[in-house]
Amino acid sequence: MVQGTTSDAGKSTLVAALCRILYRRGVRVAPFKPQNMALNSAVTVDGGEIGRAQALQALACGLPAHTDFNPVLLKPTTDKKAQVIIHGQVAFDLDAKAYHDYKPWAMGAVLESWARLTAAYDCVVVEGAGSPAEINLRDRDIANMGFAEAVDCPVILIADIDRGGVFAHLVGTLDLLSPSEQARVKGFVINRFRGDIGLLESGLTWLEARTGKPVLGVLPYLHGLMLDAEDAIGTATVDGKKQAKLKVIAPAYPRVSNHNDLDPLRLHPEVDFRWIGPGEMPPAADLIVLPGSKAVRADIDWLREKGWVTAIQKHLRYGGKLVGLCGGYQMLGQMIHDPQGLEGQPGSTPGLGVLDVATTLEAEKQLRNVSGHLLLPGRPAMTGYEIHLGVTRGVGLAQGAVELADGHQDGAISADGQIFATYCHGVFDHPDALTALLAWAGMTESAQIDFAARREADLDRLADSVEAALDWEKMDGLLPRRVVA
Repeated sequence: MVQGTTSDAGKSTLVAALCRILYRRGVRVAPFKPQNMALNSAVTVDGGEIGRAQALQALACGLPAHTDFNPVLLKPTTDKKAQVIIHGQVAFDLDAKAYHDYKPWAMGAVLESWARLTAAYDCVVVEGAGSPAEINLRDRDIANMGFAEAVDCPVILIADIDRGGVFAHLVGTLDLLSPSEQARVKGFVINRFRGDIGLLESGLTWLEARTGKPVLGVLPYLHGLMLDAEDAIGTATVDGKKQAKLKVIAPAYPRVSNHNDLDPLRLHPEVDFRWIGPGEMPPAADLIVLPGSKAVRADIDWLREKGWVTAIQKHLRYGGKLVGLCGGYQMLGQMIHDPQGLEGQPGSTPGLGVLDVATTLEAEKQLRNVSGHLLLPGRPAMTGYEIHLGVTRGVGLAQGAVELADGHQDGAISADGQIFATYCHGVFDHPDALTALLAWAGMTESAQIDFAARREADLDRLADSVEAALDWEKMDGLLPRRVVA
């Protein structure tokens, strides 16, 4: 099990790397995260949803995403409340205290999945959540040491040196664990190191002497790695964009979800893409993309507060293009109704009013992987997934945006051709769909980029780097060694 000293220490990427290393050795390996809190999710082969990081780790294992890889998923709807998803399906909306009381039952779901995975695979690589040293979260813990103790799982502790204070992070975290938990930690990994490793050696020697635990490896900082982020919005871009042909912006609203939809734009060498945060006014652009949201009514209020409504109206008046994805699609309509209070207080909120549709949030979540064609010139192929509560209706749906493989149409293209709206996540992922959408937005000639192939290549690059950096003698006994001849 990989646990971290902090959030974003590198747990997800180390687990993905170990999964790919073992997969390449011929080991039947699967990922596992007992409890995840994330707004970025993926639809599974068994019709549920899990954290996107676990879907990426499944890909590293050569497996389709399955709900057993992440049996408990929490999707925050407010600062104090979250949607609780058990084995891929919505179970409750609970505040923090109520969920804390529910944890013993959640642990049951975790152990059920664990039993199935350990029976089916040679090795299961587990990712913790946050830090095991959060004193206030240790009671009834199911995400870190509480789980590790329950199933007798050895632990690797990872820390991010790029944050600073890496030795304090590791020693302090270890010190806050119980004696049995400390014994369970088999070693340390230091992540995102850059510079002269010789200057770090004295610190590594001190750390091993101070704790009695080995440093299993120092992982280098990998520039330009394109892997799906868990929740933190990716900001890294590719080099050489001075000659970008298209300017694209997107609002980073508080409950933005599945923001990885926009990674193909962010990482395209000919697209100048920017996330616009709360302290920035939206600049002029060729294309505005409204991403998904886990609290659509609250996030559209945020758009109004931050001046986006006026900016979008001006953008459309001057002929700019606008894409709405899932929650962003819902925002484009006349009204958003939430009579059951599924994403906050019951009620209705006016939308942007640029599409003649209205959305009602309904309790049954739509979860499915989809494929089909964009209803743009050339009918380019697309693949993606749907994951939403809302049902959208209205005369503005006369011209659909996507024709799915089952024959029905999704979303809408406005009569003036300026707005493209869909519930389908992943519309930018397929090379043909990306090229067509960029052409629709005004970029008539663009390099065709295959981001699925890039993702696979980056998983291999990550695995190569981690495999070279780990001390496999010190790792002996923690992972299977089987190699397929």
